[in-house]
Amino acid sequence: MHKDTGSSGPSTPSGSSARLRRRRGSNEVPPEADKANGSHLLVNDHNKYKSMLVRAHSSFWMIGGFAFIIYMGHLYIWAMVVVIQIFMAKELFSLLRRAHEDRRLPGFRLLNWHFFFTAMLFVYGRILSQRLVNTVTTDKVLYKIVSRVIKYHMVTCYFLYIAGFMWFILTLKKKMYKYQFGQYAWTHMILIVVFTQSSFTVANIFEGIFWFLLPASLIVINDIAAYIFGFFFGKTPLIKLSPKKTWEGFIGASVATMISAFLLANILGRFQWLTCPRKDLSTGWLQCDPGPLFKPETFTVPEWFPEWFPWREISVLPVQWHALCLGLFASIIAPFGGFFASGFKRAFKIKDFGDSIPGHGGMTDRMDCQMVMAVFAYIYHQSFVVPQSLSIEMIMDQILMNLTFEEQQALYTKLGQIVEERQFGES
Repeated sequence: MHKDTGSSGPSTPSGSSARLRRRRGSNEVPPEADKANGSHLLVNDHNKYKSMLVRAHSSFWMIGGFAFIIYMGHLYIWAMVVVIQIFMAKELFSLLRRAHEDRRLPGFRLLNWHFFFTAMLFVYGRILSQRLVNTVTTDKVLYKIVSRVIKYHMVTCYFLYIAGFMWFILTLKKKMYKYQFGQYAWTHMILIVVFTQSSFTVANIFEGIFWFLLPASLIVINDIAAYIFGFFFGKTPLIKLSPKKTWEGFIGASVATMISAFLLANILGRFQWLTCPRKDLSTGWLQCDPGPLFKPETFTVPEWFPEWFPWREISVLPVQWHALCLGLFASIIAPFGGFFASGFKRAFKIKDFGDSIPGHGGMTDRMDCQMVMAVFAYIYHQSFVVPQSLSIEMIMDQILMNLTFEEQQALYTKLGQIVEERQFGES
């Protein structure tokens, strides 16, 4: 005899969707909905025009704000990076957060931010300390204070971390150990991911805004081009992790990114404000010798070119050839950062990391490819752009960046003595 179990008591939700843990916000999706949405390409999505308008509106304001910050200079760009880091950390901290457990651990969430700002102090202190010294060199009192702070920077960061470590140990509660140690490990993984890439990003900024702006712009161009080509022509799925990504979008975006890299480098490379490195933390206008990479070279167009081609001579900056390498990486390799993020979101059964940017998701959703690109841009610059042989300019930069004012004076005196002895010996 068949027994109807449905009438034996109150109905209960069944299936995997009922067992999903709901978090604050609307970015979590049931697996059934995710599967249904993923089975349709963007070209067949009936709501694609509405989504495109929302995405375009957000993109317009983001690009406008980004351009304004670039105009303001190095310090403002660094501040933007810090704000992005805070948003990313907030979104990533929330992934494994459980409201029930957090209510039993008052103040435990503050521990995440204690470690976050300790890591920020350590990373940026290491990168910007000597630039801060160069900024206050003319003020003797302020110079002594800053020098003393920098001298004890590492030990300060160490004891801040130890304080957080002790705080964590003292907050351990019975039956909560697994959750607390999981949060501790998750926090440290987030700090490694966020601050590793950001340290390279900030280093690129102070090497010259060009080396930050060009790679970042290429990722944006690649993302927009992939969306547009996939929007109108996408038919062939590219990868299962991102069902709406297509080969048409990937190939079209790659071509558009390579062309944009070559042309954009020529435009950006003509502004000293973008190409000059910043040796201090001031906000004044920059003047420098742009170097051979940013000095135009003229190429004569071959005679076999069609007559309708309007130019017989083309002015090319040598840095444009480097830009092609950056463009190739941005179009072929960097998108795998987005694929990694897609797999990560599927593992946690969420649609986006957050909802801070309408039409785009969270800040982390926008930074997945940027993180990969920033590291490559720094390594490429140091390996293939920075001269490997020593020059007077490089030695002077090292002296200004790594020696205190007193050490620079001592070096000046010692060099004077050596030069006088050699002159006396030759005479």
